[in-house]
Amino acid sequence: MIYHHLFRQANKSEVVAAVIGTGHFGKAVVTQQKFNQFVNVRVVMDKDIDSAKDALITAGIDEELIEYTEDSKEAIRLYASGKYIYTDNLDVILAIDEIEVVCEGTGVPEAGAVHAQKAIEKGKHVAMINKETDSAVGPILKHLAKEAGVIYTPVDGDQHGLLMSMYEWANEIGLTVISGGKARDGEFILDEDKQTVSIEADGITVHESKEILISDEDIKYLKMIPEGKSEEYVHRRAEILSELPGAGAFDLCELTIMANSTKLNPASERLQKASLRITELPVAYCHQDNGGVFTEESTIDLITCLRRQDESGMGGGVYIVVRCDNAYSNYILTTKGQIPNYDKSTAVIYRPYHLCGVETSTSIASAGLLNLDTGSLEYKPRYDLVKYAARDIKAGETLGNDHDLSLEADIAPAKTMESNHAIPGHLITRNKAKVDIKAGELITYDKIVRPDHSALWELREKQDVEFLSK
Repeated sequence: MIYHHLFRQANKSEVVAAVIGTGHFGKAVVTQQKFNQFVNVRVVMDKDIDSAKDALITAGIDEELIEYTEDSKEAIRLYASGKYIYTDNLDVILAIDEIEVVCEGTGVPEAGAVHAQKAIEKGKHVAMINKETDSAVGPILKHLAKEAGVIYTPVDGDQHGLLMSMYEWANEIGLTVISGGKARDGEFILDEDKQTVSIEADGITVHESKEILISDEDIKYLKMIPEGKSEEYVHRRAEILSELPGAGAFDLCELTIMANSTKLNPASERLQKASLRITELPVAYCHQDNGGVFTEESTIDLITCLRRQDESGMGGGVYIVVRCDNAYSNYILTTKGQIPNYDKSTAVIYRPYHLCGVETSTSIASAGLLNLDTGSLEYKPRYDLVKYAARDIKAGETLGNDHDLSLEADIAPAKTMESNHAIPGHLITRNKAKVDIKAGELITYDKIVRPDHSALWELREKQDVEFLSK
C-alpha cells in the first residue's frame, strides 16, 4: 500500500464527503473523520434525522456547529458558514458543490439506486457501501460514472472491497489464485472439554445464540482435517453442525460482488459454505488433485471459522488460497509464514478482520484526490444473487431484504429480464408477490409485481442492454 505517498502528491489536501445512511457502517465513516487528515464529512443524511445528528455528535463535532436543514439554499448558506449539516433530503447534498464524494450506505436497494444515479448525474463520485444495490446494478452504475467522468468505487472496509484488493495484488505479483472468498462474521466456537460447539448472536448477521452437544462418535470430525480426508470431513461437519445458524443472503450478496469483480467463480453446484479452521483453508479449499474439495480452480466460496476460544479467528475477513507455479517460488511461499497444505502445494493468505467504515477513508480519498477507485480492474455482471421461497408465499405478500427468513439465496449466472429468468434478489426487496410461490421454488420475474417508476429496475434494464444483450 502506497496511499501515504499518493495522497500527498494530489493537488489538494482534503476531500469533502457526504454520508447517506448512518447505520453500523456509515456511522463509522462519520466518526473516524477527525483522525484522517484527507476526508471531511460535512453532511450526513438519514431518513431518521436523529440518527444522522447522533453520528455527527458521536464523531466529536461541537453541537453548536451542527444544523438541520431540508432546504437546498439554506444548506449552501450553512455550509459556507462552516456548519455541519444533517438532513433527510438528497437535494441538500446535490446542491452543495463542495461535496465531491457521496457515500451511499442505506442498505436499501431502491434508495441506493436513486442516490447513486443522481449523484453521478450531478458530477459527484460515489463510494458504494450499499452492497444490496451494488450486487444488482453496480456494473451499470460504474459504467455511467465513467461516462460522466466521475468515480464509482467499492469501499475498503467491507469484505468484497478487501477481497478485490487482495486478489489484484496476488495477480500483480504472479500468484495463481486457486480459491478465494470471505468468512462469516459469526464463528463456531469449539469447547473440547464440554464437547460443544456454539455461536453467539451479534444482532446483525447472527440473530440467535446457540450451543449444541457433540457426540463421542462425531467429535473426531471437529479435529484438524487429516491428509486426504477433506471431502469426508467437510461433508460430516455440515451434518453435525446443521442445527447452528448458517450463512445468509447477506453473505452471498458480498460473494456475488466478489465474483463479478474477479475471475473467481462459484462451483457449478451449491456452495460448500464449509466450517473450517484457518489452518484448514489451504487443505480443503484447493483442487481435488491436491487433496481439496474443488473440481475447478479459480473458485469462490465462504467459510464459517471453526476454532477454540483461545485460537485466533477470521473476524469476518477474507482469504485467498494460492500457489506459485515456479517450484522455488512456491518453496518460498510455503515456508515464509503462510500456512500451507500437507504437500506444500498451496498456501492461504488471509486478512482476519474488516474494519467497516473505520477504514473506508482510503476509498473516499482515492476517488476525491486521485480520481481512482479501489476496486478491481474489471466489473461485469457475470453472476446474480437469486432467491428461493423458504416457505409457501401467498400472492400479494410483500417480500423483505436479505434477513427475510421466508427467502433463501444462491448465486447463479446472470440472465436478462425475461419472465422465466431468475430475478436478482434485491429487485425483490419491498415488492409484492404476483402469484402464489411454493416453498423451494426459484423466484423469477413473472412471480413479482414490477414497481412503478423504479430506478433500480430501470438501471437493471440498462445493465442488461449494456452487458448481457451483446
